[in-house]
Amino acid sequence: MLLEVIFWLSLALIAMTYVVYPLLMWMAGRLSLSRAASVPAREIEYWPCVTLVIAAYNEEKVIAQKIDNSLALDYPVGKLEIMVVSDESTDQTDAIVRSYQERGVVLARQQPRRGKSAGLTNAVPAASGEILVFSDANSMYRPDAIKHLVAPFARESTGYVVGAQTYVSADDTSVSRSEQLYWNIELAMKAGESAVGSVVGGDGAIFALRKQLFEPLKDDDLSDFVTPLRIIVKGYRGVFEPKAICTEETAPDYGGEFRRKVRIVNRALRTVLRVPQALNPLRVGLFALQLFFHKVVRWFVPYLLILCLFSSLILTLAGMGWIYFLAVLAQLMGYGLAWQFSRNQQTSLPLASVCYYFCLGNIAALQGTLGVMLGKNITMWTPERG
Repeated sequence: MLLEVIFWLSLALIAMTYVVYPLLMWMAGRLSLSRAASVPAREIEYWPCVTLVIAAYNEEKVIAQKIDNSLALDYPVGKLEIMVVSDESTDQTDAIVRSYQERGVVLARQQPRRGKSAGLTNAVPAASGEILVFSDANSMYRPDAIKHLVAPFARESTGYVVGAQTYVSADDTSVSRSEQLYWNIELAMKAGESAVGSVVGGDGAIFALRKQLFEPLKDDDLSDFVTPLRIIVKGYRGVFEPKAICTEETAPDYGGEFRRKVRIVNRALRTVLRVPQALNPLRVGLFALQLFFHKVVRWFVPYLLILCLFSSLILTLAGMGWIYFLAVLAQLMGYGLAWQFSRNQQTSLPLASVCYYFCLGNIAALQGTLGVMLGKNITMWTPERG
């Protein structure tokens, strides 16, 4: 009886995380879009002063392109400040940024190197904009991205706004296809969350907030996650704006994607532990459930997968019913496809790359959560670039 409870409970939580919750949010997002389509569009008249804060560490290959992209943004003249926060870059990043100083680009160099969160904490007080937009050096904005990103701030209840990051790749690889599929599901969930409550977390590539709501960060804080949670706890909303679009290249290989996911899970779990009020429905309402199913349960899915496999295996061996045999068979087939793809990424087996990417993400979550339990902090890293 206990094993049956373990099996069905773990299976239910896995299904809730990967099927039910995303489906509910997708439906909420679609309903919201259909309602918005029936409302006549109005001319936006809210143009606050904005500081675009670009985090950079040894980005000499892309920083000039990023600054050119930022200077070309369609925003009222004199209302957009561009600030590059260099985390003690050792290449030509700082020299390239200084070459744009006559065009108003500000260089904020952090020395010694302490990581992105420390750099933002030191640089933000000097920002002149009432709205802060955070971006990465390799994230390229559509010309109208800032306009769409700041528009929701016309409502006083809006504390932060998240744009739509899309991934591109020069080559059509399994890495790029898997990441794009994953991110399309994420964007659909963000739209639904914004429609019924608040979007969960920010996005380091395209994320805006009111400067007055920014609080100093610890060096190992995940800046685009801890800040939104603090803002929600203060009573503001987080909005997803799908028209504020930026593009970014996918990680060059599965190894880069794996390291990124380990780092994110490790730091994000620490963030929730530091802002536990965000999981209190009496404090933040529906957002607590959104955070729980979108993030927290997903980080612990690898443990649920282990429980699901072993409980169904034991129940099958004990002759408890054909349903448990089918469950074991389905799990072993999925892991088998993932293993086959790991040996030959050119395989044409259906769903092999999806199974591999699923396992990759959960192994990364396992490593990230174990790191938190063992006291391993991740503060600094080198960006994954092709």
